[in-house]
Amino acid sequence: MKKITIGITDCSRYENYQKWIEAEKAVEVIRLSHHQNNIEEIKKCHGVLLTGGEDVHPRFYDRNEYLELCHEVDERRDEFEWKVMDYTEENRIPLLGICRGLQVANVYFGGTLLPHIPAFGKFDHSKTGTDDRYHRVQVDPNSVLKQIVGRADGEVNSAHHQAADRVGKELVASALSADGIVEGLERQDRNDKGFLLLVQWHPERMKDQDNLFSKKIKGKFIAAVRQSRP
Repeated sequence: MKKITIGITDCSRYENYQKWIEAEKAVEVIRLSHHQNNIEEIKKCHGVLLTGGEDVHPRFYDRNEYLELCHEVDERRDEFEWKVMDYTEENRIPLLGICRGLQVANVYFGGTLLPHIPAFGKFDHSKTGTDDRYHRVQVDPNSVLKQIVGRADGEVNSAHHQAADRVGKELVASALSADGIVEGLERQDRNDKGFLLLVQWHPERMKDQDNLFSKKIKGKFIAAVRQSRP
């Protein structure tokens, strides 16, 4: 089995993602850090995982008035991950985006975000105290996500106060919550494009790692990276 290298973007809970990915055989990871600005390290990566964390600064989707509804922002991280997206798109590198990863990718493709979900009349999707919230999602029966998990619905964890609003160009929603929040995004047209899967939940820390919305997500991402490796 060929060894693959996966770049994981830096965040306060980086180790969670690192352990989740390194549990697979013949996998090593590289910490792609906006703190170190080591974007050149991405050239060693066969796949990339965009992690959760700070809110995307609303200037990146022309909604500066939303800044007061944001919790924490780090424009250095936004700019760094923009470069990550540039590289993965130009080189057809498989990419998995989790939570903020979905949001930054949606903005990259020209979409916008809801800066604070409850302020827009939706259910609260943030944590309950220190624990992730859990809720069900509906999966598009024609989506790649449906092919991956093999289910029309399922239970996922939730710990976010922002979400995709207008979906970016070339993307389509693959899963929704009961109140219409986008829970998954993927490409509309996959021809001549790299693997791209974006989920709003946190598969790396779901209580049940055998849950198909965790286990199958990671498995498909790893398989896509192996398949694309030269």
